Amino acid sequence: MTIDELKRATGHRAAEYVRSGMVVGLGSGSTARHATLRVAERLRQGELSDIVAIPTSDETASLAAAEGIPLTTLDEHSRIDITIDGADEVDPHLDVIKGLGGFLLREKIVAAATEAEVIVVDDSKVVQRLGTRSPVPVEVIRFGWQNTRRALEATGAVRTAVRLAGGVPYVTDEGNYIIDCTYDGIDDPVGLSQRLNAIPGVVENGLFIGIAKIVVVASPTGIRVLERR
Repeated sequence: MTIDELKRATGHRAAEYVRSGMVVGLGSGSTARHATLRVAERLRQGELSDIVAIPTSDETASLAAAEGIPLTTLDEHSRIDITIDGADEVDPHLDVIKGLGGFLLREKIVAAATEAEVIVVDDSKVVQRLGTRSPVPVEVIRFGWQNTRRALEATGAVRTAVRLAGGVPYVTDEGNYIIDCTYDGIDDPVGLSQRLNAIPGVVENGLFIGIAKIVVVASPTGIRVLERR
């Protein structure tokens, strides 16, 4: 199977967790996109009814609206039954790094309001220790971002880089920058997350600790489901 076929299979499997009457968080990124498309397909086929969705990005909102998924907001529904989202790394504790797609802030806000966070990945994203494959994206306000970057370097990052798009800093849906922080593996994800968020100018970081309840992993040999105990 190709990588895209693996992502499609994973997204479709995760979409089966959605039930009629639910408030659904729709994640961002290539794998989560397949889950959104499958939810829309199930709606059209009559397998689902009476659902409303909260997207984690403008990109996902546009996709969901085009596919006929009814949208709502956290102001209207403060609790979400299930969210399906992707990840950049998943460790054996089901802690994850997210944010390479650029939507980590809204993703974490939605995840915090969710009863069951379902993460969908292909097996290349499964690691023994966070920070060995992916940098930790950190969303920062633009004012004084160079000072914020220097403070991020002091957390032990071996490299920090402002995210670029077209040669200029990438701007998130909330109007912020992202600084990607590379570590030589992360021994204490909880402590690092706290240190990152304590830096003035940091809005949020891409360490999602203790949040995922289910991880659906696709590999060439099939799909496996991991659940937090």
